[in-house]
Amino acid sequence: MPSNRLVHHLALVSLVFALPTVAEAHVLAGEGGGFVHGFEHPLSGLDHMLAMFCVGLWGAQMGGRSVWSLPIAFPLIMVVGGMMGIAGIPLPAVESGIALSIIVLGAAIACLWRPPELLALVVIGVFAIFHGYAHGAELPNAADPADYAFGFVAATGLIHLAGIAVGLGFQRLHGGQLARALGGLIGLGGVYFLVA
Repeated sequence: MPSNRLVHHLALVSLVFALPTVAEAHVLAGEGGGFVHGFEHPLSGLDHMLAMFCVGLWGAQMGGRSVWSLPIAFPLIMVVGGMMGIAGIPLPAVESGIALSIIVLGAAIACLWRPPELLALVVIGVFAIFHGYAHGAELPNAADPADYAFGFVAATGLIHLAGIAVGLGFQRLHGGQLARALGGLIGLGGVYFLVA
């Protein structure tokens, strides 16, 4: 069917675009900021990329309203974490929280965990605070905080969309087994970030 081929191609293209160009950089060089720095920030760290990709993938795997509720809630709650980081409010173990987000979300996908939507929103909400905090705490000095926040929320949304596209595409292939395998691999990547 042409529509199945389109979904497969969309999933592949989305996965390619979801791959980061710089794997472990978080702070972008140079003065400036605003939208461009905010937009680049989630794309500059593999740990952020994997967690945000998983939110879209998990939402697609859960189906129903979760396809959109998880990816919409994550950046909204992430802004709260970003404001905490900008304000300098202490949040312990931020990098560990980010690594745990990759492990938990990858495991949820691998295990085909379909909790009630509210519980899934709480899980991603907790992790969104950590991701947002990291973005806010690393805000370039000369950046416009509102433009920077808009940039990182926009990039996050695009990463979520890539996860949704891949998740929906993989659901059509082998009953979602590829998504589960991908979740397992991503979870293992989270273990690397936790111990590194």
